[in-house]
Amino acid sequence: MPQRLKQRQEKIKEKRKHTPWREFVKEICSLRTLNFYKNKAFISTYPPLEHSKQLVSHKIFETKRNDTDSSSWYNSEVSFFDNFRLLFKNTNLPPTILFWTCENADFSDQTVSAKNVYLSYVVIRDCENILYSLSVKENSSNILNSIMVRDNCDNVYFSKGIIKSFKIFYSKYITNSSNLWFCSNMISCNECISCSGLENQQYCIDNQQYSKEEYLTKKQQLLARKNRFLENYLNLTNNWNNIASTNTTGNFNIQCSNVENGFYNAQIKNGRNLILIGGKEPWENIYDCFLNTPLENDVYWVFSTGFCDNVYNCHQVSGGSHLYYSYMLEQCSYCLWCIWLKNKSYCILNKQYTKEERYDKVDEIFTQMEKDWTLWKFFPWNMNPFYFNDTAAYLIDDTFTKEEVEAEGYLRRDEKIKVDIPEGAEIVRSYSTSTQNKPPLDPLLAGGAEANKVPPCEGGHPSEAREGGKNNRESIDDLTERVLMTTKAER
Repeated sequence: MPQRLKQRQEKIKEKRKHTPWREFVKEICSLRTLNFYKNKAFISTYPPLEHSKQLVSHKIFETKRNDTDSSSWYNSEVSFFDNFRLLFKNTNLPPTILFWTCENADFSDQTVSAKNVYLSYVVIRDCENILYSLSVKENSSNILNSIMVRDNCDNVYFSKGIIKSFKIFYSKYITNSSNLWFCSNMISCNECISCSGLENQQYCIDNQQYSKEEYLTKKQQLLARKNRFLENYLNLTNNWNNIASTNTTGNFNIQCSNVENGFYNAQIKNGRNLILIGGKEPWENIYDCFLNTPLENDVYWVFSTGFCDNVYNCHQVSGGSHLYYSYMLEQCSYCLWCIWLKNKSYCILNKQYTKEERYDKVDEIFTQMEKDWTLWKFFPWNMNPFYFNDTAAYLIDDTFTKEEVEAEGYLRRDEKIKVDIPEGAEIVRSYSTSTQNKPPLDPLLAGGAEANKVPPCEGGHPSEAREGGKNNRESIDDLTERVLMTTKAER
């Protein structure tokens, strides 16, 4: 690799190591929409706007994904971001993003080598039967309405932060455990109900141990109170622990070291501003990343990539190395400003170059980007195709005001979401009509006028947003809790 390119990589790295948390949330987390839309003949993560005309079926997309290049319209008089915008407008898009071989997963997004996945996001590597869930990885199966489930889990319902465990229900932050109900912060436990902070225990209820016979009798009684299941979950502690981690700030980081602002991560060495990153293999040097998948090193300012190294300012890349400012590549290397290529190397704006030509052209482009002070910047906000208030960014920090995001070029949805429910359909509720038995309702789920009210943030009204927004820990817990609650409400 030419020395000048190495120097520029170092400049990008150094810049990305000091990103303010709120800027990271705004730019990176706003790329994870949490809605599916009815768009033309498809169910898609893209809202029905201008780029809808680019949607084609997954089958057609696969046959045409390498056809588009910039040879006929590249304009050297405009910025590289503007040229990239033109490339994006001239590229076919699939309704949702599926990598490698997926089966029965068309109504899911960011799915890699998985089977039977429905209305879920980021389901990675040999997973099966996943419904209404976010970030499920590594040979996990039968997962319903859950977040961050990884490493050989099975039969998990309405839970989050579950590692190497099975038969887990309405629980949080569980490792190497089984047959748990309404539990949190449990390690290597079996057959426990309403427990917290235990390790290597079994047959416990409210942290008190019973004989097997006593436990099973009480379990039958407790699980008969189905109208209290959701209430039991909501009463669980929101405090959780870092496990086997050193010099690490944030929460529920497992076997991490030298990580600042890390949440729901595993096996990371050296990183900052990380959410839902990692897996069962170790990673190193990961900065400003959200929802990345296994096997990465030296990744900076990236959303949802995996099986990569040396990736800079990209999003949704599966496999590859030395990638810069690119969207949705699969098994590519040494590409700059490219979209949806597969098994390609030495491309710029989807146009093929020789190795030597490509290095010369990249040097020319990066020289100009340095002069323009754009080399270390992410894609302009007006290139984000999603409604900001339908994304993870807004759930993490709802102090982003309408005026703020629209002034910076983001899209924002003002109209209410319309759910396609057949006329005359009945709503059946599982709790009794007694008010005291009803679970507390989040204002965002209440419908009507309440649904449009933004809960006040600590320190004042959301319109008085301040740098930093919410406490980081509170904001990430908001994200996970609201995703679970919204998913259940929509069902």
